[in-house]
Amino acid sequence: MVIVLGIGGTFQIGFQISTITYMNQHVKAFINETWLERYGYPIHQDNLLFLWSLIVSILGIGGLLGASGSRYLTVKYGKKKCILCNNLLMITSASIMGCSKMSKSFEMILIGRFLCGVSVGFSTPLHHQYVGEISPRKLRGFANSTASFFWSLGKAVGQIAGQRELLGSQSRWPMLMASCGIPALVQLFTLPFFPESPPYLLMHKEDQEGCRKAIRQLWGEGHHQAEIDDIMKEKATMKNIKILSVLELMKDPATRWQLYMIIILTASVQLCGISAIYFYTFEVLQAAGFEERMVYYMTLSIGLAELLATVVCSSIIERLGRKTLIRGGYCIMGSLLAAITVTLSLQDWYFWMPYCSLCLIILFVVVFGLGPGGATVSMRVEIFKLSCRPPAFVISSVFNWLGVFVIGTTFPFIVEGLKHFCFLIFMGVLFTSATIFHLFLPETKGKSIVEITEEFNKLNFKKKKVPAAPNHVMEEGYTFCTRL
Repeated sequence: MVIVLGIGGTFQIGFQISTITYMNQHVKAFINETWLERYGYPIHQDNLLFLWSLIVSILGIGGLLGASGSRYLTVKYGKKKCILCNNLLMITSASIMGCSKMSKSFEMILIGRFLCGVSVGFSTPLHHQYVGEISPRKLRGFANSTASFFWSLGKAVGQIAGQRELLGSQSRWPMLMASCGIPALVQLFTLPFFPESPPYLLMHKEDQEGCRKAIRQLWGEGHHQAEIDDIMKEKATMKNIKILSVLELMKDPATRWQLYMIIILTASVQLCGISAIYFYTFEVLQAAGFEERMVYYMTLSIGLAELLATVVCSSIIERLGRKTLIRGGYCIMGSLLAAITVTLSLQDWYFWMPYCSLCLIILFVVVFGLGPGGATVSMRVEIFKLSCRPPAFVISSVFNWLGVFVIGTTFPFIVEGLKHFCFLIFMGVLFTSATIFHLFLPETKGKSIVEITEEFNKLNFKKKKVPAAPNHVMEEGYTFCTRL
């Protein structure tokens, strides 16, 4: 089920990010040809640049809209039904973009990218929540970290598909745009064979029989009493408590520090410098004297290195813990950015300096995949109760997509003004985030949501007396556990 959710979830984000870079020249040429055919004169370069930047950034606007509506729809209809319907939206957007060249309409690319952003923005928080809720405690960190793996996998697949020998040519770029519908089709036909989230079935639908079947289907016939007790304890604490709205979550003093942490976690990923690294890879490789054809293949190798790192992260996250990977990863990444800034400054002095820059870039990407890339996703899921999780992911997704849009529109100007010294900005963000996480972020490895909430209560209420959360399980809970 993790594979099925990943194919239609964060895979799509990585795929969209990587494929759009391979269509730059083709889409611009298509817009110019369409404009010339319509109006009899070529489009002005400023207008062409504006339309292209709008095509790239409109994905973030759609993602912002999709993320904003995820809380209401998932609470009312459940995650499984929402994801299934969302696949239809992705297939529609893929069809619109695929037919744009045939219809001689670049507006269809804008519409398709917007709908694709709505679909991805809606499905991403569902993917994170769904995976976290179907996983037993001992596999929770591993399952949550797979979101990072599928994000990297989507990027690598997009880089492979975008090569000129495959779908990145002048004649086949519409097929590359439409290929995002294939993962949606796979998920649409496979997800119905899997159950709804067991905590959702028990706590919101009061469907004990459905919850029993879901647990057996997902976890087998073994003993899962500890996880079941966690669900029942959370149900006991949620007695007569509804799913909070975004505004209610922001006003709730009991979730203040959880909210701070999820915002800082999201902002740190956006501002860690990974986008800048991918941008400068081309310049570093060209400065080293590699041919342009080889540059594309070597960039692909960097994406594959990140993918391999996320696989390793899935195997070590339960050993080292989330906090250690995030804090340590950001410290190492900040140090690497300082070294990359030095080597880029000296690359014209020594012929071997660009090779040092390339090695540091690969190491930076690997550290990101090993640490913050996977552990951040797991931490987001684990620090909120089920009643707070939907609005928390709305807030996180809104900040994430807002960051995608803002960085996508401002980053080229930052690079043009500061050149490689822009890495110093990201270095400051990394060390600041690492310090905040060291001081305030609790470790969640091997802890139940009740234990994690108690850790945050020390920050939320400090010296105030906090009413103890009920540690008992209701009588009906014992009956349910016995029957399981």
